Amino acid sequence: MARNTKNSGAKRDSPKPQRSHKPNLTKLSSFPIVGVGASAGGLEAFSALLRALPTDTGMAFVLVQHLHPSYQSALTEILSRETQMPVQEVRDGMDVKPDHIYVIPPSADLEIQRGILHLVARTEGDRHRLPIDRFFRSLAEDEGSRSIGVILSGTASDGVLGLKAIKAQGGITFAQDEKTAKYDGMPHSAIAAGTVDFILSPAKIAAELSRIAKHPYVLQLRTGETDEILPAGTDDLNKIFHMLRRHSGHDFTYYKHTTIQRRIKRRLLLLKLEHLSDYVQYLTENPNEVDELFHDILINVTGFFRDEEAFNALKGKVFPGLVNKKNSEAPLRIWVPGCSTGEEVYSIAIALLEYLGEIAGTRAIQIFATDIDEYAIEKARAGVYPENIAQDVSAERLRRFFVKLESGYQISKSIRDMCVFAVQNVIKDPPFSKLDLISCRNLLIYLGPVLQKRVLNVFHYALNTDRYLLLGSAESIGEFASLYSAVDTAAKVYVKKAVPTPYHIEFTFPHEGTFVTPPIIGQQALAERGRFDIQRETDRLLLNKYVPAAVVINEQLDIQQFRGHTGPYLEPAPGEASFNLLRMAREDLMVDLSSVIKEAAKTKSTAEKNGVRMRYNGHSRIVDIEVMPLKTPGAVELYYLVVFKDMTPAAKIIEAPIREEKTTPAGDEEKLRLEQELAATKEYLQSVIEQQEASNEELRSAYEEIQSSNEELQSINEELETAKEELQSTNEELATVNDELAIRNRELKQVNDDLSNLITSVNIPLIIVGQDLRIRRYTPGMDKLFNLISADLGRPLSNIKPNIEIPHFIDTIVSVIDQVKNHSIEVQNSQNHWLSVRIHPYRTADNKIDGAVIAFIDIDQIKRSLDVASAAQKYAEGVIEAVRHPMLVLDKDLRVVSCSAAYRHVFQVTEKETIGNLLYRLGNGQWGVPELRAKLEEVINRGSMFDDLVITHDFPSIGSLTVRISGRQIPAGIAQESMVLMQIESVQHNIKGANHE
Repeated sequence: MARNTKNSGAKRDSPKPQRSHKPNLTKLSSFPIVGVGASAGGLEAFSALLRALPTDTGMAFVLVQHLHPSYQSALTEILSRETQMPVQEVRDGMDVKPDHIYVIPPSADLEIQRGILHLVARTEGDRHRLPIDRFFRSLAEDEGSRSIGVILSGTASDGVLGLKAIKAQGGITFAQDEKTAKYDGMPHSAIAAGTVDFILSPAKIAAELSRIAKHPYVLQLRTGETDEILPAGTDDLNKIFHMLRRHSGHDFTYYKHTTIQRRIKRRLLLLKLEHLSDYVQYLTENPNEVDELFHDILINVTGFFRDEEAFNALKGKVFPGLVNKKNSEAPLRIWVPGCSTGEEVYSIAIALLEYLGEIAGTRAIQIFATDIDEYAIEKARAGVYPENIAQDVSAERLRRFFVKLESGYQISKSIRDMCVFAVQNVIKDPPFSKLDLISCRNLLIYLGPVLQKRVLNVFHYALNTDRYLLLGSAESIGEFASLYSAVDTAAKVYVKKAVPTPYHIEFTFPHEGTFVTPPIIGQQALAERGRFDIQRETDRLLLNKYVPAAVVINEQLDIQQFRGHTGPYLEPAPGEASFNLLRMAREDLMVDLSSVIKEAAKTKSTAEKNGVRMRYNGHSRIVDIEVMPLKTPGAVELYYLVVFKDMTPAAKIIEAPIREEKTTPAGDEEKLRLEQELAATKEYLQSVIEQQEASNEELRSAYEEIQSSNEELQSINEELETAKEELQSTNEELATVNDELAIRNRELKQVNDDLSNLITSVNIPLIIVGQDLRIRRYTPGMDKLFNLISADLGRPLSNIKPNIEIPHFIDTIVSVIDQVKNHSIEVQNSQNHWLSVRIHPYRTADNKIDGAVIAFIDIDQIKRSLDVASAAQKYAEGVIEAVRHPMLVLDKDLRVVSCSAAYRHVFQVTEKETIGNLLYRLGNGQWGVPELRAKLEEVINRGSMFDDLVITHDFPSIGSLTVRISGRQIPAGIAQESMVLMQIESVQHNIKGANHE
């Protein structure tokens, strides 16, 4: 089985936030939240997405883009023109609402917690700022299956880990089609990582989001209905389990059904299906979908050093216990079941090496990692991860334990060598044994009680007594307190108790959802075991009798394995123990053995040496030596199989030791010479071997120096990579600024077009000059007035000879600019046509004066109308002056506008004390008679008239007088408004006794 994978792993995979907050205990939003990430070229993609989005999807949209902190972004303003939905820049603590769009500010990173957006201050000099990954991972943790991730145009790989987290929680993931992206780096990375459900253009992404918003699964989220939309025990669900078992060999019957159902509902949403029966039919017709569902259930999402508390417990309690309890010569054995793509395994290895420090080289470490997903195991073996891991792995660890590649980072070979990855099902396959630590985090949460019980029994069987079990933060030993005791409850660290494992572990898979009880070992079983033993013994005898002696060596000629009876050819050398082949080979074989190995290494093919003579136990033997390179795909180091074939005839071997022959003295001398020559040769060969060993030591020292130089070069390379990343980040920000400037240029062009059309269509002659009085713009009407042509733009106005005489024209313009005061002049052209020259200061948007605007208004008709009115007014005034009776002209407020000469003569007053005063305030108030006032107001308001209103009053200078008054309305025409003509006739002068009529 197994899957460390980590459905809830996404929650612990997110980088530790820089602010402290409580975990999400309640679901606050009942609607999907869509995170949209982009970098260079993102503005264009954002706009295309928003233009195609309906305004009533019921979803909320959060836009995250790479922006320089000091840049004043206009992203909110620009995007608000593309949609009717409200667009606003995020403020800390802002609630997320459906059908709203939120834009990240330039100066902060963004996270979401319990449906509320939080701004996180950016760290100064942060090399690995990945705001999209950060927000997406917090979105997956907070919203679970309500989360949706969209990656648009951009460079590098920000967003990959965030999409993984969203997909692990049952959310939906999108990436922009690379062909439609201005920069395809981010979409390509996400697609290559296998984390994307839909690959579409921005417009099609909008259409798919609109469809998803109407799917029954999403509608249930809004209405708050139960998450259990698949009926328990349904036959369709059993059919799906059967298809999965037949396809993968793994039975998911006893997994937690809620997890399986969430993944099935997700597939329904992706495939645009609504009913489980439809999905069963689709699985039947499309076998590839079974594989897609299988991998969806596995959820290959993990991360480096997730859950800091667990790793603190490892370093503080587990590793010290292992080192203290374990013999220093015995290897530390660790098992990580459900290892996924290996991040957890390598994190434990790195943490252990950091703890061991300088003694790490003296301790043997064996880490076994297993999973049921072959693809994940292959990826774990390679140990290559994207650059995004920099947000989980410190710069020091990256430098020490990783190698920088063009595509990301790779675990160093020394760590990969201590980790063994294998495909294994922890439920049915045999476990490892004699283990010191088992790290099984976030596997049990997917298993039902039956499988949990089985797995915990397997772990108890595999662990050494008093050794450790590490579980995930959401897991516990439950009812198995009799098997394990807690070491750190918070970190979920347990230790195995010294009690027998309660159940016999039978590693056969239970079919059709039932577990088979272990069979009792009877006669049949013993017979089977007997047949097995006979077969094994037969094989052993055949191998010993017919297979030649052989050894497997590496490139350093160190023996890795012995095969067959190698005693006649090899024996341990005196002194320090060594498995070097040349040091163990018998003297007669060393020279030939060395030469044939060199030939095989040089030609990379099989090399042979036949007829090599040697002595063993006093007998002469003839040996053939064959060296064959071993082909091991993917292996960095080469290995060779060295085979010794004894070609001595049997009669030669069994005959008695060689009898001494009679020799002549000359023969004795020859024999002695040969023996001396042989001894000298042996000494020479021994010196050659010693020189070779010395050379090897020198080469080893040189290798260490080269390795040191390589580390320095690696450090320089990392600095160059850092500079490259900074340049790349700057380039992204410049591309973003360029996009905004392009939009502003388009807006400016539109404004310029509007202004040009406005100036062209205006009939009023108008000219705009700068502070230096150079011509900027003018309307077509200025052509005749100033004889202007297009080439005059930019010329000083003083160089232009107008067709109209304007006194002090240039000085007046300068005065208007300096004093910021409007000025108007009335002039006549050569045809005596009246124009009003109006000069106004030119104000910029920031209220600065930058020139003047001069308009020439045609007032000829108005001027001539005023002249006519003036003449008419003078005529009327002359008539009034000629009348014998006193007259007053009053305005609507009964204020005196004009008085006749007869009025001034009769009442002994002047124009100064009469004109401009209110009627009822003249003299001593003689005209303040209420009846007179009422009559006059009727004339003003209704246009009526009156005659023969008689009043008597004491008038200054002339005494008591009785007068008769009449009133007429003067219509508006010559005057701007209606007026009243009041005529006064004298009836009787009471004081002097004179009568006047």
